[in-house]
Amino acid sequence: MSPEITKHNGKVQVAPLRSMPPLERFTPVTPHLAISPTVSVVVPAMNEAENLPHVFATLPQWIDEIVLVDGNSVDDTVNVARRLRPNVKIVTQTGKGKGDALAAGFAACTGDIIVMIDADGSTDGHEIITFVGALVTGADFVKGSRYAAGGGSDDLTFSRRFGNKVLTGLVNVMYGTQYTDLCYGYNAFWARHLDVLDLDCDGFEVETLMNVRAAKAGLKIHEVPSHERNRIHGESNLRAIRDGMRVLKTILREWRRQPATPLPEPAAAPAADRGVA
Repeated sequence: MSPEITKHNGKVQVAPLRSMPPLERFTPVTPHLAISPTVSVVVPAMNEAENLPHVFATLPQWIDEIVLVDGNSVDDTVNVARRLRPNVKIVTQTGKGKGDALAAGFAACTGDIIVMIDADGSTDGHEIITFVGALVTGADFVKGSRYAAGGGSDDLTFSRRFGNKVLTGLVNVMYGTQYTDLCYGYNAFWARHLDVLDLDCDGFEVETLMNVRAAKAGLKIHEVPSHERNRIHGESNLRAIRDGMRVLKTILREWRRQPATPLPEPAAAPAADRGVA
């Protein structure tokens, strides 16, 4: 690491070196990469016992914490999760809906970085390193996109694709964003921004709410390509028209709300130093 060199009134000034985290704080990711932040992965699940073996198999061993939010499953979801990862943290959902489940899961996280994925096998845990990499190099909020170069979907119907395109365009016009994908459940962010996101919705509109509030708060948002697979077992609770209307109401409701105030950047942990080695 080299000192920062700046000029003030024509004079060269050298800032002191910032301290690096101790070596034991770094988690090996590959033989050539290690990260210092801790990473929590939140998995909302209801009756996903058949899908969890595939989902958990894709989760990197270097993540620090898996938080499974059980939506009062009537199958073996919780036991399967514990068998696969004995150290999994189980949160029993008291409300209903994906938004409520994520809020409960986020509240239980202890990591510096929070990643949210689905329990149906549609999101690939191998992609987590891409999200984390974008965060440790300066982003505040990273959203997966099925439409970014390198992304894609095996599951989008015509109606879902059309609705997502219209709603994404609306958000871009109203909030000055440049999103390519709005209604996708693969996102990651620094845990310190939880207060800004302040989840207060129940359903599938939660992804839109997070994307809108991150933009309103002025967070540094980065999109990364992601490929959505088909659900492996079971049927989705998503309903294109019903949930599309909930997303639209969320967009309009947020337009009338005052923007949130982002939390200040930690003085001792600039992006370049809280990250990689």
